Amino acid sequence: MQKSSRNRKSSKRASRAKTARVAKTAKAARQSARHAAGERANKQTKLLDLLRRPAGATIAALSEASGWQPHSVRGFLAGVVRKKLGLELVSAVEADQRIYRVIAAKQA
Repeated sequence: MQKSSRNRKSSKRASRAKTARVAKTAKAARQSARHAAGERANKQTKLLDLLRRPAGATIAALSEASGWQPHSVRGFLAGVVRKKLGLELVSAVEADQRIYRVIAAKQA
């Protein structure tokens, strides 16, 4: 007896979902292998290096280094630097420009 079209569609969906899960797992394995090999020259690393300098960095400098718009850089500072990574980010106005610096990790 032939399966109904409904059953065939659901089995195709299940097959596609399984393929997507396998692809995501393979992608995660490649990314972790890259990180383990020390390949970390990405935008996040570049920006963190600029923020860790004693002189710090302005939004304009961070924007130029990453190719992001200023509002995206501010989102990175709040969401990734402060919240996700838990780093202490300080800012000060020097010579009519706001300078951002990363001091150290926050104490929990």
